[in-house]
Amino acid sequence: MANTNDRPFILGLGGTTNPASSTEQALAISLQAAADAGAETELFGSKRLCDLPHYLSDPAGLNDTGRALVESVRRADGILLASPGYHGTISGLVKNAVDYIEETAGDDRVYLDGLPVGLIVTAYGWQATGSTLAAMRSIVHALRGWPTPLGVGINASGGIFRDGVCADDMVNEQLHLVAQQVMRGSHRREFS
Repeated sequence: MANTNDRPFILGLGGTTNPASSTEQALAISLQAAADAGAETELFGSKRLCDLPHYLSDPAGLNDTGRALVESVRRADGILLASPGYHGTISGLVKNAVDYIEETAGDDRVYLDGLPVGLIVTAYGWQATGSTLAAMRSIVHALRGWPTPLGVGINASGGIFRDGVCADDMVNEQLHLVAQQVMRGSHRREFS
């Protein structure tokens, strides 16, 4: 584990420009389930995503938000990654945040090597949820992470999220289950 604390550190990364988006509400519910199971958690959501410049666009280097994201990724024992489905794939805002993981290329733990990563997608239709979830799995594999068996695809066109509460019991159960899977994976130990 990257974290020296007994409690696993689970990073929730994702959202949209709207902090009340269905994506960020779904991520917050899942992250809260991890916290309820004993994890230390951090949400890297809307405001912080919007504060990230395009990766490697500033000749001066990473800004404070970029450095904070990279340090949180380095510290993570597991990640919950959430994106809206935009035009059949992840949003540019989330992809930009994922690009910052390149900063860990020279670390002892490269990228997301060995980390459990739970995936959450919200979209206004089923087609975008499926293709976005597949894209996210490919990205996590490319970064050497372990996508959890369950990836949560949510058709949010019915407005099932309100004030941080999910009105669909099945979706709510899936958001809790993906958090449980990340928590279980976060307790793996390194073998020599």
